[in-house]
Amino acid sequence: MASRKKPEPATAGQGALAFASHDHAGCRGDVLARVATLSPGAGIRLTPVRRRTLEILLESHRAMGAYEVLDRLAAEGFGSQPPVAYRALDYLVEHGLAHRIRRLNAFAACMNPGDDHSPVFFICKGCNGLAEAPARPVRAAVEAAAGAIGFSVERMTVETLGLCPGCQGQGA
Repeated sequence: MASRKKPEPATAGQGALAFASHDHAGCRGDVLARVATLSPGAGIRLTPVRRRTLEILLESHRAMGAYEVLDRLAAEGFGSQPPVAYRALDYLVEHGLAHRIRRLNAFAACMNPGDDHSPVFFICKGCNGLAEAPARPVRAAVEAAAGAIGFSVERMTVETLGLCPGCQGQGA
């Protein structure tokens, strides 16, 4: 995938929105609109199954396992074999439209598609909520440490586990 060199537009406040009660249709619509503007110039080709997979991931601020996505796709007539979901998810990750959350062995829609960013994910162990936030200061520190030993960082993802504000209030 070609490197995208745009500044990170997201703020910590946008990541916090994931854990707040809000109209998620706005988040979904914003991301789909950004993807539509990227598609032609970035060589992104959203087939019906890829587009539907992205839409499924955008339904909530949480990560979904491949088999959960597959169940949804199969129910909608896209096929029931695992490669259907895995190919669509791999494509979305490869083109910066989704992220693989290794801690959960799951996938989440990218909330900042088209931007060159190194996200940090805040994963709530109480409700399984997920927030994506920019990690520019963390990346800068890692790149400085890597540079000191002659290492070049190509990709970095930070995953943190804890409790969202709602689960903290419930004493989870």
